[in-house]
Amino acid sequence: MGILSRASYVVRSKLNALISSAEDPNEQLDYSYEQMRDELQNVKRGIADLTTQKKRLEIQKRRLEENVEKHNEQAREAVRQDREDLARQALEKKKQKMSQIEELETQIADLQNTQDNLVEKKDELQSQIERFRTEKETMKARYEAAEASARVSEAMTGAGDEMEDVSRSIERARDRTEDMEARAAAMDELESTGAFDNAFDDEDEIDKALGQGRRDTEIEAELETLRQQEGKSAPEAEADAESEPEPEAADPEVESELAELKEEEETES
Repeated sequence: MGILSRASYVVRSKLNALISSAEDPNEQLDYSYEQMRDELQNVKRGIADLTTQKKRLEIQKRRLEENVEKHNEQAREAVRQDREDLARQALEKKKQKMSQIEELETQIADLQNTQDNLVEKKDELQSQIERFRTEKETMKARYEAAEASARVSEAMTGAGDEMEDVSRSIERARDRTEDMEARAAAMDELESTGAFDNAFDDEDEIDKALGQGRRDTEIEAELETLRQQEGKSAPEAEADAESEPEPEAADPEVESELAELKEEEETES
């Protein structure tokens, strides 16, 4: 089985496992992609080993070619010295080296053809891996989108009763909120109209009247000071005194108690 055929078989087998198994398709696709990348690395290592072997043969060929040139020089030198026997030996060695060179050239040519084929297959396999990577990412995205859509659909389908409970809870909360808002508005209105006293105000009507009297006295005193500064009289005050109605008959008990209070005030002062 060739390298590309083996890689295609791996991919087909993993895709079939993807269809028939309940495992995560993303993991299956990633695993298949890594397997193809491993096959590509094996092809690259094979090309590197083949290139190394070819280089070794080329080095041997260069050495033999150097020997051939050496034997040529030996044959020429032997002829110049009239040593045909030595010249013949040198030429025989040259012929042996030439034969070895031819064999090496054949082997190098074969290795070069094999290397060219492997490089072509490597490029084809690399293109297949790039296409598979693009398809893998697209398929993973589609699967994730479909999975998310399925989860949403299942949640919406299985949560019907829960959604009804939530709607009822929201409706009850809305009713209670509106009731509380109406109650707060009514309390504010009653308080602003004075329909009831503030719960924290412990003053009764007498305390309020006395407080108002003290404030009136202070105002009158300040007003009298202003009149004196401006040299004005108080005609309005005299008119009010003349027009003041006669007091009603007082209660003897109240008058007696009031007299006692005055005596206590004078004694203390």
